[in-house]
Amino acid sequence: MTEPRRIAVEIMQKILDEKVFFSDAKLGMPEIPPQDSAFINMLVLTALRHLVFIKKTLKKFVKKKLPAAAASGKYALYLGTAEILYLNTPDYAVINSYVEITKKTADKYVGGFVNAVLRKVAEQKEELKKSDSGEFFPPEFFRILNQDYGKKTIQKIQRAAMAEPDLDLSVKNNPQSWADKLGGTLLPNGTIRLKNNGRINMLEGYNEGEWWVQDFAASLAARTLGNIKGLKVLDLCAAPGGKTAQLINAGAEVTSLDISKPRLQKLKENLERLKFNAEIICADALEYLKNISEPAYDAILLDAPCSATGTIRRHPELVHIKRLQDIEKLAALQKDILDVAGNALKKGGSLVYCTCSIAKDEGEKRIEEFIKNHPEFSVKPVNSQEIGRNLEEIITPEGFIRTLPGHLAASGGSDAFFIARLQKGA
Repeated sequence: MTEPRRIAVEIMQKILDEKVFFSDAKLGMPEIPPQDSAFINMLVLTALRHLVFIKKTLKKFVKKKLPAAAASGKYALYLGTAEILYLNTPDYAVINSYVEITKKTADKYVGGFVNAVLRKVAEQKEELKKSDSGEFFPPEFFRILNQDYGKKTIQKIQRAAMAEPDLDLSVKNNPQSWADKLGGTLLPNGTIRLKNNGRINMLEGYNEGEWWVQDFAASLAARTLGNIKGLKVLDLCAAPGGKTAQLINAGAEVTSLDISKPRLQKLKENLERLKFNAEIICADALEYLKNISEPAYDAILLDAPCSATGTIRRHPELVHIKRLQDIEKLAALQKDILDVAGNALKKGGSLVYCTCSIAKDEGEKRIEEFIKNHPEFSVKPVNSQEIGRNLEEIITPEGFIRTLPGHLAASGGSDAFFIARLQKGA
């Protein structure tokens, strides 16, 4: 098991030092067998979810900061502590593995240091586990949340976000039938939710293209467009294609645009599996909208570039790598794109703006500002009948959709997501 742990140390170091997504940190790593990949995923994600507590724990035993050349020892301690406290791996196996890794990546002295610290963690394991109060958010992430939410709401968000999310699927047809076949639960909006065993391509209907992976909250955006059969719809920032698939499945003539060639390739592969077709454009959304000659679309779905802080349940690294200035920078880009979105939209058409961000600067505040500056647009409030029964709690007084991790708690929670539907005046 030493090799996957070594790769996990490298991934952890890359995430926290370079401030990148887990998926991006894995790029460039040697090909990993499926079994080892599942272990690495579980180990790194567990460490990230508990990193605030792990750091506090290690401060009890580590009095000196490791030199930069020995940084791998720090990440070995993070992962070793996570295994000892949360994964029930035999202590000796954990300690021996990380000591050997550190000897190779640093030197024998750092290896001895890691050995001593992990032994102390193991000795006090039960006491430490009892003292873990479920802390998830570091101070910088609290700064982001404190701008928009009260203490009680933040506590509720933190508790809900610590839970590992289930797998959500959108299906072409007969959602109840597919929920029964797959052993899942049918959510009010038609999403199928089931336990994620990590082997998605082994599920019934995958090869036949009967469904695609899409979080409950993300699936609501396309639904707000209503009946779009035969309409021309522009899906901006479309990759990896979940919303494009929804739009096509609803009968729209879809143009999918994204700036990333690799992500568009993934979109193409997803559409091929689903046996769907769309016009695909690789371009910067802002430049495309600036240079469009005349409005040609009946509806636009803008899944704007954002901090992705709403996906912290499945991407716990985000609470450690996102800063308030990231939100501010992206909010400025969102404003720029919104300001020219009307160039592509016919009069009377609908513009749906959405972000998978928990920050209101990337959601509610963007739309409030946009409406003030663009009187030709008005909010077209969403109602619960359009998105699914018993979902009133996620609709704001303004008619926006705002989901948080604590929503749909009885069914396993939700990503944080914002959706606004606007109409361009005739």
